[in-house]
Amino acid sequence: MQQIAIFGGTFDPIHWGHLLVAETALHQVSLDQVIWLPSLNPPHKQAALFEHRVEMLQRATEDHPAFTVSLIELNRSGMSYAINSLTDLSAFYPNTHWYWIIGLDAFQTLPRWYRGYELAQMCDWLIAPRLLGGETIAQSELICKQVEQQLQNQSSTIHWQFLNIPLVGVSSSLIRQCIRKNHSIRYLVPESVRSYITAHQLYSNKSE
Repeated sequence: MQQIAIFGGTFDPIHWGHLLVAETALHQVSLDQVIWLPSLNPPHKQAALFEHRVEMLQRATEDHPAFTVSLIELNRSGMSYAINSLTDLSAFYPNTHWYWIIGLDAFQTLPRWYRGYELAQMCDWLIAPRLLGGETIAQSELICKQVEQQLQNQSSTIHWQFLNIPLVGVSSSLIRQCIRKNHSIRYLVPESVRSYITAHQLYSNKSE
């Protein structure tokens, strides 16, 4: 049975932190593949055009044989829901043990996701801890156990583990903020992504 992880998100834009998380997951649980899944219509946020985000993802991951960018959400209208994506991908990748790569902040909201109680049991969860707010590993574990308890209260079980990644203080929102302030984003994103952002004037006052 193959082992595949889904890494979903807006990736607005993708940055070195995302790539580090995916690479860590790949080796920590011996994955065969990481499928990057950009959200077409994120339910709770606005983002750059899907075509731009996909192009940046493809540029950033094209030299990695175990990374694949999925455009499966193009086949769906309406909001992007994780459970629909996993169901669709399962049809393309039978005989697969699934994982879902997720940040701690997003994992904390899982019980409120659309059909989140069902989704929780359909895959194992690989959590990227977020320590920027001064949280310790112990506090992060407490957050995850609270999520686990909420799910158990609804007769839903979940398997999760932390990814052993070094602390990287970079986020998509930070990058967008830097661009708006006309600050450099060199070394925050792959050079191919930086040149694409510049060429298309993304996230600036002159954005397409």
